Amino acid sequence: MLKFIPIKAHAGIVGFESPAAEYTQLGLDLDQLLIDHPSATYIGVADGESMKGEGIFSGDLLIVDRAQTIKDQDVVVANLKGVFVCKKIDKLQRCLMSSGRGFPPYFLREGDEFQIEGVVTRSIRLHRPFKKKL
Repeated sequence: MLKFIPIKAHAGIVGFESPAAEYTQLGLDLDQLLIDHPSATYIGVADGESMKGEGIFSGDLLIVDRAQTIKDQDVVVANLKGVFVCKKIDKLQRCLMSSGRGFPPYFLREGDEFQIEGVVTRSIRLHRPFKKKL
């Protein structure tokens, strides 16, 4: 189990006092911190640049929760015509939207093979790549 250190590290500062100086270690694992519904959650990897506007970059980990109720404008993972995509859903216009520039919305048509796989509840940026292939 990882230890959680309840400090805020401000980007842009030159240095700060060691967090070990005044903290209380809390026993907390990442599952408890990041996953709301363990039996209905899976982790995927983002591929491509179409969701940069949402802060999701190629190689980021996506925590996808199948138990969440899908709301308008949620970021979702869906299966569209046999391809997994990560997009914002516009329930009113029945379309999937990218948040990166130059990516037009995809308007769902009658007969499209389409299924929402879950809501992206969190994304995790990897500042160093995994040593093992995913």
